[in-house]
Amino acid sequence: LAGSERLDRSNAEGQHAKETMAINKSLSSLADVFTAIGQKQSHVPFRHSKLTYLLQPSLSGDGKTLMVVNISPTEASVQESLCSLRFASKVNKCELGKAKRTVEEVKTTKSAASSKRGNVNSSGKSNSTGNIRNVKR
Repeated sequence: LAGSERLDRSNAEGQHAKETMAINKSLSSLADVFTAIGQKQSHVPFRHSKLTYLLQPSLSGDGKTLMVVNISPTEASVQESLCSLRFASKVNKCELGKAKRTVEEVKTTKSAASSKRGNVNSSGKSNSTGNIRNVKR
């Protein structure tokens, strides 16, 4: 996802201008979600944009979330850099909850596991143990 962009500075027109506005709207909705989470509000506005709707499982406490903020060192970009840093500060104040690790072990027959993995030795016997682990984070 691209960062916030000032339309007047980028001189974007047509389709590029529409994309820029949509990105900025999504980032604004994301900021609203982080504000609601940070203030522990009962309603979190995940449905205000496609971005926040898709990120809902990651932002609901069942996963780890990492945000990277890229700022420009140029003097001409000071306002955009400050805006990005304010956004990052707002996000940093939110506590999403402790990440959970779930490990599910699925028992299978040796023949089913070997056919899924294709692990058959030269004698035609399976090399698998018959257990498949699914790790969810």
